[in-house]
Amino acid sequence: MESAFKRIHWPKLLATILFAIVGLIFIMPFLWMISASFKLESDVLKFPIEWIPSTWNAVENYNEVWFGAKSFALYYWNSIKISVFTTIVSSVFSCFAAYAFAKINFKGRDLLFLVVLSTYMIPPQAIVIPQYLIYSSSGLIDSHLGLILLNSFSAFGTFMLRQFFVSVHDEVIESARMDGAGHIRTFFSIALPLIKPAIATYAILRFIWTWNDYQNPLIFLRSDSLYTIQIGIKQFADAHGSIFSLMMAAAVSAIVPLLIVFIIGQKQVIEGIALGGVKG
Repeated sequence: MESAFKRIHWPKLLATILFAIVGLIFIMPFLWMISASFKLESDVLKFPIEWIPSTWNAVENYNEVWFGAKSFALYYWNSIKISVFTTIVSSVFSCFAAYAFAKINFKGRDLLFLVVLSTYMIPPQAIVIPQYLIYSSSGLIDSHLGLILLNSFSAFGTFMLRQFFVSVHDEVIESARMDGAGHIRTFFSIALPLIKPAIATYAILRFIWTWNDYQNPLIFLRSDSLYTIQIGIKQFADAHGSIFSLMMAAAVSAIVPLLIVFIIGQKQVIEGIALGGVKG
């Protein structure tokens, strides 16, 4: 017993306990939000906090969120459609651009890449008016297609994936070229499979950013039937903002897809981070 006690690595044990406490502190607001969404309104602000509700009201709260005057079902469908298509299109365009900047030598490549990268430094709010004027003249205002196109070209995605394509050895690309493969075949058969974790990481980030986007739907959408979940929450808050149990139910409903996407893709995210840390 004494020898087992001596074998305990105390610094590691204390660090684990400390991180567990910090993690619990960070997750407590989320747990409170879930708990509040299950309660009667009169029990939400009780102190001390009832983490497990004494009286459950979950069915009524979530029924009001999903099937009330401001139904989340339509907003959910709109957000899923926009987020999925934006993620797919943006990932495809970013992959093509990143491969070109990393593995194809053409005149002015580095200068053009700096121009693309510099656009990432411009605050989105600074280009809202030019974007609106362009979309207005193109007939893309108040349409999901306009929102999808708005977020489909990403300087960040191009930069991020280019760094991973750069890590692919030139010898591999040259070997494929010597075997008669062109850039298209090399891209799809060799380069792309080698950076799948990075693509998955960017796709998850793109989905989360698009799902959480509030500014663009607010500016470019006009019809209630086209609104996304973020605008839907704002409208729901205008109608039920003083009822915390309903607001927490709406908030939980809004973040569930993000949790599902991250849980499914967390392995790819970890592999993508590891791939980015191993060069050469």
